[in-house]
Amino acid sequence: MTLDQVFREEWGRVLASLIGYLGNFDLAEEAAQEAFAIAAEKWPRDGMPANPRAWLMTTARNRATDRIRRNRVLAAKSGLLAEDPPAVVVADASTFRDERLELIFTCCHPALAVEAQVALTLRTLGGLRTDEIARAFLVPERTMAQRLVRAKRKIKAARIPFRVPPSHLIRERLEAVLAVVYLIFNEGYGGRDELAAEALWLGRALAELLADDPEVHGLLAMMLLHDSRREARFDDGELVLLGDQDRSRWSPEQIAAGRAELDRALALGGRGPYVLQAAIASLHAETPCDWEGIAALYKELSALTGSPVVELNRAIAVAETEGPEAALRIVEQLGLDDFRYLHSTRAELLRRLGRTEEARAAYRQARSLTDDGAERRFLERRLTELAANSSG
Repeated sequence: MTLDQVFREEWGRVLASLIGYLGNFDLAEEAAQEAFAIAAEKWPRDGMPANPRAWLMTTARNRATDRIRRNRVLAAKSGLLAEDPPAVVVADASTFRDERLELIFTCCHPALAVEAQVALTLRTLGGLRTDEIARAFLVPERTMAQRLVRAKRKIKAARIPFRVPPSHLIRERLEAVLAVVYLIFNEGYGGRDELAAEALWLGRALAELLADDPEVHGLLAMMLLHDSRREARFDDGELVLLGDQDRSRWSPEQIAAGRAELDRALALGGRGPYVLQAAIASLHAETPCDWEGIAALYKELSALTGSPVVELNRAIAVAETEGPEAALRIVEQLGLDDFRYLHSTRAELLRRLGRTEEARAAYRQARSLTDDGAERRFLERRLTELAANSSG
């Protein structure tokens, strides 16, 4: 395992443990950053420790303890410690409780706006940088930085407890928690495997904690089914569309696990957004693909959510059942002018209809809206193919 892999995989655990220990987001984040910086300096020279997680957690806690001792004014103001904290010496990572669930429910407290809940959890638990979160929300980085600062201040001022809430309060926070896990998974699915793994861990933990909630099982099912295609999504670093993927590279174990979770959700009477998305993903895994069933489920999901992005996905299914002209009529009404996938979808439909110049313009527009290297190369390949076809 590389140094970078350890850092990415352990950030959420280390930070959650520190926040539980200190009760202070900013101090915990500073201590975690110091521990990772020390590791970056020492490990290449001295070698990686046998238990990197325990080393990072111990170092981070000791750095926080030293910082508090050096600044008694901070300790008095924050009320973190009534007396000098003890030295923290641990040899085993099992000494530290995994407190990521406490962290996610703290970040998703109803006192915070939903946007702040999601952003703060992505920053602390998922380890995403502020600029990455800003891109996910389609807002300037400065705006997102201010949002994160306000969220941390709100938690401190309101004395929001660091804990999994009692059962009668869980439901009011669940929607934001599921949205957080979904966004972390989406970021990971785009190429950061450790974040996808983190989202799957959270999904499994939530399914254990909230075993009778169909949307929890629906979300986990959807993530497992999508993640089953991970190895086939890229070929030598190049993006491969779903219809062109080598299905022998899909994970049958994850498909089976995802369908088992979907069955649990349906048995609980689930018909919410995550359950419907899981059902769609399950149909995609069938051979041949049931496009009529997929289109019907997207229609149900669209009626439930009112989301134009869902309608865009329905259009893709409609293209397979009714043809590209019918799909294009849906796409032209959506108004998602700044959404790159609208333009790439529109371009594909126009290409299939033989409207080459319009397709080229749509591909260029999609390319201008993405900074993902694999996506840009795919769009450029499409433009090259169109140019070759028109010249031939």
